[in-house]
Amino acid sequence: MNPKNILNADLHCHSVISDGTLTPEVLAARAKANGVELWALTDHDEVSGQHRALEAARSLGLPYLTGTEISVTFASETVHIVGLGFDPYDAALVQGLHDTRGGREERAREMAASLAQVGIAGAFEGALNYVGNPELISRTHFARFLVEAGVCRETSEVFRKYLTEGKPGYVPHRWATLKNAVNWITQAQGVAVIAHPGRYNLTTNEEYALFAEFKAHGGQAVEVVTGSHTRQEFIKYAETAQEFSLAASRGSDFHSPDESRTDLGALPPLPGGLTPVWELLGHRIHA
Repeated sequence: MNPKNILNADLHCHSVISDGTLTPEVLAARAKANGVELWALTDHDEVSGQHRALEAARSLGLPYLTGTEISVTFASETVHIVGLGFDPYDAALVQGLHDTRGGREERAREMAASLAQVGIAGAFEGALNYVGNPELISRTHFARFLVEAGVCRETSEVFRKYLTEGKPGYVPHRWATLKNAVNWITQAQGVAVIAHPGRYNLTTNEEYALFAEFKAHGGQAVEVVTGSHTRQEFIKYAETAQEFSLAASRGSDFHSPDESRTDLGALPPLPGGLTPVWELLGHRIHA
């Protein structure tokens, strides 16, 4: 593998186990073909795809870190915490993720009822066609249904017109606490990472509080280079990583060849002067 910051690591992506469209095996092959040198599958609130991802990566000679992305409520916003390099069979982590998933079906039914009020029928069943498991149903699955039904042309249009605060189909959900998410990961011998911080609708003070509390609970890293960040945000969060003495992570947040703005392995390197998160996890990498 290449040293330090220039390693083509992709430590954030999703499979059909949560809201991606490809299997863990196909994702592993795509990562390898695209030159990824260290990979992690990070399905939402779920670790059931980890064995498949690890076996697929091993068969390709692709170094692998276990991963998940935990939904957290912070300052009335949904924030995501990625876990890397943990024991996927840790009982507290597995139970915590199960409990976090538990509210998704009820929320999804409320979302469908809201959409029905504006004339869009069958949204729950339509969204379920894209996931199969009500425990894992999400806004992304509703968005795919709305495109299939011809309500919108593409998923980005869906999120401009529906499913966001103040628009039809929006239903808030209380997820895990920041403390619990970080504790589940760290107690399972993993590293907690703030995912794509540039995406959250937080004030400057709220963002500072997020980083300060995350650090206080034992969080160790932040995604600096990710598919939803601009180049200016690469610089901003590189500085934030240094300010809070956090390691830096890198991941495309790839979901689908048709929907994702950045493919697996296509990100620029981490900025210089940072500690890559994989330096904290060398002993947890499956080679």
